Amino acid sequence: MRIVLFGSSGFIGRHVRAALRDVGEVVCPGRDRHDLVHGSAAELAALLRAEAPDAVVCCVGALTGSAEELVRANTMVAAKLVEAAAHARLVRLGSAGEYGVVPQGRAVAEDGRAEPVGAYGVSHLAGTRLFELAEAGAVSVRVFNPIGAGQPAETVLGRAAAQMRAGRPEITLGPLGAYRDFVDVRDVASLVQRVVVAPALAHRVYNAGSGRAVTVREAVETLARHAGYTGGVREVGAGPPRSATVSWIRADIGRARADLGWAPAYDLDASIKSVWDES
Repeated sequence: MRIVLFGSSGFIGRHVRAALRDVGEVVCPGRDRHDLVHGSAAELAALLRAEAPDAVVCCVGALTGSAEELVRANTMVAAKLVEAAAHARLVRLGSAGEYGVVPQGRAVAEDGRAEPVGAYGVSHLAGTRLFELAEAGAVSVRVFNPIGAGQPAETVLGRAAAQMRAGRPEITLGPLGAYRDFVDVRDVASLVQRVVVAPALAHRVYNAGSGRAVTVREAVETLARHAGYTGGVREVGAGPPRSATVSWIRADIGRARADLGWAPAYDLDASIKSVWDES
């Protein structure tokens, strides 16, 4: 296969690039060749005509920013890909933030209610919907809480790791009582690979999660154990609005298992160890 991958230098994109190299030739245009966020659909179409890929994978997106910035990076990028990529399978990274509030104790499936509680989730849900309305072959992979080597500093485990590595006697984080589905970034990459190479796809959205929910506190405690950190962990403030609103989320990963034979290969302990080993 010939695959064009955008966002190959990012946290998830680096792992997706490694997974896709096992199945084909991967072309990774940098911003110097085409800026997917700020460039035009016409420029993108010209690039894709020149590369003639079998698949286009997008790992570009924004986690934070104003509503305008989030829509530009998450929604408009999806719109430009749909407009520009003719005859290629399209795969984009969506987000568990698209679901919004989930009933405590339940796993959320791809056909569950999607009512995001903030601009971030709205921007991704709009991108997913555009892909669903596109021609067959456009798929969104809804990523839950990805963790692993190269953990971004703006995530709770990234912040915790940086403070532990600095040797602080006490680290300070926001509230840690919310339940989250932490999924190894390598498992996310393997699901993207399966979506890319599948001869046919029965669905347009797939959850990328572990299928298990744990408190953020448990994840931080596991990180401390791998770090050998014996200092205190102080929880202060209210945390991000979404964390306060969405106290529980867990992925139903049955669709990816049934359609693609995919299942997570890494448990939480191994994933968090990789956060520390390569943070």
